[in-house]
Order: sequence, then structure tokens, then C-alpha cells
Amino acid sequence: MSNDEFRSGFVCFVGRPNTGKSTLTNALVGSKIAITSSRPQTTRHTIRGIVHRPHAQLILVDTPGLHRPRTLLGQRLNDLVKDTYSEVDLIGICIPADEKIGPGDRWIVRQVKQIAPRTAIVGIVTKIDKAGKEQVAAQLLAVSELLGPDADVVPVSATKGEQVEVLVDVLASKMEPGPAFYPDGELTDEPEETLMAELIREAALEGLGEELPHSLAVVIEEIVEREGRTEKQGPMLDVHAILYVERSSQKGIVIGKGGARLRDVGTRARGQIEKILGTKIFLDLHVKVAKEWQRDPKQLGRLGF
Repeated sequence: MSNDEFRSGFVCFVGRPNTGKSTLTNALVGSKIAITSSRPQTTRHTIRGIVHRPHAQLILVDTPGLHRPRTLLGQRLNDLVKDTYSEVDLIGICIPADEKIGPGDRWIVRQVKQIAPRTAIVGIVTKIDKAGKEQVAAQLLAVSELLGPDADVVPVSATKGEQVEVLVDVLASKMEPGPAFYPDGELTDEPEETLMAELIREAALEGLGEELPHSLAVVIEEIVEREGRTEKQGPMLDVHAILYVERSSQKGIVIGKGGARLRDVGTRARGQIEKILGTKIFLDLHVKVAKEWQRDPKQLGRLGF
């Protein structure tokens, strides 16, 4: 098998919550398609990011973090992850450079090997910009011991762009020769509504208290093209979205004093969405309470889980 053949395949990044999986996805794709947050469990959907290089195409499947579930939502997210593991060509296990390997990391490695024993594994030591050289070296060794002698281990910093291309080459080298699955320039196969909802949720989670991440769901109700726009003005979309929380007290937190917080969420999300769609949008946000939706199968279905 010659090395200059075009290669393609599906890659899934796994790891404890907040180990930099979404940031890494965005860095490899070169555009923001996965939401990132300093708070664990922000990713809710498997977003496919597409990495185009002259010698390869990698389709990145960004899953929610595998965790011990406490609610029906948690169980459904875990099922989603397990289905993904067995369908991809390669699993990248993400472990940060600045945190010692713990029981959570070991549990995930055991789960991966159990669920997808035949899938190739690559160790990815993330956030190397947050650790000294000696700490990074020690972590590379520790991850190598954890995964076994057959697994490659690559250190990266997604935020600084260090070693990102090295990682692309290592991932591509594990793929079989094959055609590109997506046309050049396509970055994700997620529907626009899903991306919009995720970006609104990310903007709403910024700076909020610990209680909210799991309790917040966003549904895009309607997207309508604004009529009567002149050619000079260019097209504009009216996007109507609802942010669902579980309790009335949370509704107040999301809206903020005199609606200031919700306006801020709208401004931030609108900027991100316009960047992705390349068109002006008007964003209309409302907050509603859906009591205990994470535990209610009917409501979970309605909110897209």
C-alpha cells in the first residue's frame, strides 16, 4: 500500500467531559462547528466535522462525553456515544496534559475497548500549552502505558494550533485508501437548525451558574426569509427560537434583569450564526419552562433527544 494514496474515514474523539474534544474538532476543521464551553457535558449531538487535506478527508464525529448517567437524558446520550464507537474507523482518546490520569479516564478506556474491541485507538494529549515540557513528557508516557504498546500518542494544543497537522497525518495514516465522502469546502453535514440551536445554547451557557447546563435545551421553531429586502440590503433570515429550562427560577436567570442577559445571548449567538451561514439574521428568542424535561420520555422526544 503506497503512502501517497488518498485516504478517508471516520474518527471519534472521546474522553472525560471538558478534555478539549470540541475545541480540537473546531481546530482540525478550521471553523466553529462544535460548541465549546468551560462547563462539562455541553455537547448534546454527534456533530460531524469534515477535515479536508490534499492527501486525506477525515470525518470527525463529536459525541457527548461518555459518563455514568443519572437521568433518562444521560442514558440516551450514552447510547448515542456507544452506537458511534462501533461505527467509526478510529477512536481518539483525549486526555489533558495538565491533569493526572484518573479513574474516569481508565473507565472510558475500558468502555471503548469493550464496546469497540476492533476499532483502532490513538491517544491524544490535549492542552499542552497549559503544561511544562516535563509534565507533557510524563503524560505522554502515562497515556502510552494506559492504552498499550500498539497505540500512537500525539500531544496537541488546539487553542494554539500546535501539532494539529501532525495529528491529522497520524489519523490519516490509520485510514484505508478511499474516496472523499464530501465535496471540498463542506465543513459539516449537520442541518443548519441544529447548528443554530447549539450556538444559541452555547451563548446562553456562558457565565451561567453550575445548575443550568443539563437543564437547557434550544429548539428552532421557525426560519423565514425576510420579505421586501432590496438587492443592496441583501437577504435576511428571521430565526425564532425557544430556550427551554426545567424550573421557573432558571427562566429568570436566563432572561436576566430587564431582559439584559437574553439580549446579550442573542447578540453573541447572532454573530456566530451569521458567520456560519454567510447571511444576516434577526434572532427572536423566548424562554419557556418544560418541567423536569430530562426525565420525561415524551418531552425528550419533542426536544430532539
